[in-house]
Amino acid sequence: MTQIRSPIVSVLGHVDHGKSSLLDAIRGSNIVATEAGAITQAIGASIIPLDVIKKKCGKLLEKLDMTFTIPGLLFIDTPGHAAFTSLRKRGGNLADIAIVVIDINEGFKPQTIEAIEILRAAKTPFIIAANKIDLLPGYKKFDDSFLVDVGKQAPQVQELLDTRIYQLLATLHEKFHIACERFDRADFTQQVAVVPVSAKQDIGIPELLMVLTGLAQKFLEKSLKLEVSGPAKGTILEIKEEKGLGTTLDVIIYDGTLKVNDIIVIGGTEKPIVTKVRALFLPDPLAEMRDKKTKYKPVKEIAASCGVKVSAPDIKDAIAGMPIRATSAESLEQTKQEIQEEINEVLIATDKEGLIIKGDTLGSLEALTLLLREKGITIRKASVGPISKKDISDAESAKDPFQAVILGFNIPVQPSTDKITIIVGNIIYQIIDDLLAWKVQQKKTLEEKELDSLVRPCKLEVLKNCCFRQNNPCVLGIEIMAGVLRPMTPLMSKGRSIGLVKSMECENESIGRGDKGKQCAISLPDVTFGRQVAEGDILYADVPEEDFRRMKKLASLLKEEEKQVLRELAEIRRKENVVWGI
Repeated sequence: MTQIRSPIVSVLGHVDHGKSSLLDAIRGSNIVATEAGAITQAIGASIIPLDVIKKKCGKLLEKLDMTFTIPGLLFIDTPGHAAFTSLRKRGGNLADIAIVVIDINEGFKPQTIEAIEILRAAKTPFIIAANKIDLLPGYKKFDDSFLVDVGKQAPQVQELLDTRIYQLLATLHEKFHIACERFDRADFTQQVAVVPVSAKQDIGIPELLMVLTGLAQKFLEKSLKLEVSGPAKGTILEIKEEKGLGTTLDVIIYDGTLKVNDIIVIGGTEKPIVTKVRALFLPDPLAEMRDKKTKYKPVKEIAASCGVKVSAPDIKDAIAGMPIRATSAESLEQTKQEIQEEINEVLIATDKEGLIIKGDTLGSLEALTLLLREKGITIRKASVGPISKKDISDAESAKDPFQAVILGFNIPVQPSTDKITIIVGNIIYQIIDDLLAWKVQQKKTLEEKELDSLVRPCKLEVLKNCCFRQNNPCVLGIEIMAGVLRPMTPLMSKGRSIGLVKSMECENESIGRGDKGKQCAISLPDVTFGRQVAEGDILYADVPEEDFRRMKKLASLLKEEEKQVLRELAEIRRKENVVWGI
């Protein structure tokens, strides 16, 4: 028998922009007050039945002129630093639709941008909740409905609200080329809808639920059909120790039915875990699985979509974000193989060369992989867990120095070594930015190293009355007119090579470098003063033709005076060879 399951809704956004408060407003509960710092500390889920949605929306849903077949909405609330990244199913993200919460007064933050990038890459539809409108100067609450409430605001407040909304729209268009509009000013089924809300004052929640439910019903109905009698498919949200039960799993079931005594297969980093369901516990409707006061009732079976607590033996090694499947004894081996294939899609990267990446969960690893590939960055190896000695060894073996890198999302920080660079963070967006910045710096470092191996451009003037020794070696005073002079630099005069600078002295002390404006004495072993050089002569570093060509590619690292010396040098050389240095 087939039926329509509840769409799974993910709530994303920057820390403190009001994700959990928004869910509290929808549930009419007060989860935020129970959590440290009012920030979600763990992943949870809430079932919102359709009759509750209808009651909250009033006549708004009737205006859509739709027949609703979805049984309700199942909301997932993720912590800000890991929004959306821990939750996946084969072929995409666990969520069917998402809400991106943005503080209308603060606008876009790095995690907001990251959330939208992941949603777009995963092709997950979403709406924008422009939260905290109650903090706009002069805003007063008159009604729960935004459409009623906004019409009663003073003209200057309405104008300010419009300004803030259009700032969000402009950023969405500029950064992501997304067509978007305030939900009541365009067809929200054709553009990304922006719904102004106040989670704290409970304003705009009816409109938000109306838009969300309407979109889910119109676009997701076909994909929400499931075979109720089929084996359950789900994703682990959290592993917990429960008094009297031992280790339990908080799981989202998105397909099929799960029953007590079912054989279940759980994905593992090395091999699947096989166990049997000992007990199932279902939270009350409108409850939050994370809330300690939430009451759970034992059930014999549950059908998708649902958040459920699973008690089973031998699950201590389970990892959040891993897939979970119910199976029969006859299909056990096939299910194990299918689960391992699903994990290998993420854990084993197919690129022959590339970076090594680590994540705290399978979902975060997939999100990191997704965004890296969008930037054209190849991945050689991907795995769950902290950085191991094997990871470091693998990174050290990279032939390309730009690939001797390990990226880690939400894992313990580990210092870089002489041979490899390690970049760890809890915002994927920032990790990638740090990687790109490191690449720029690494390129510059390598280019500077290459530049130092070349004969650098330099221009000198032989000072008058400063010949301290005529030959064997010739010692004379010079002033550096441009560039840098170092010992062992070959010199030329009037287009002819005259030999190497053996040593340099300034105020009776040997020096290893002289910059523009410096006066010093230089020693020239194979030069006779008055024959190859004379007072007032202009000398140039005798840059080899191949060094000249390589320096043209590194021109961004040269000073303007050095570039000018190269131009003069090329002009002198091309009098004898018109294609010199080309």
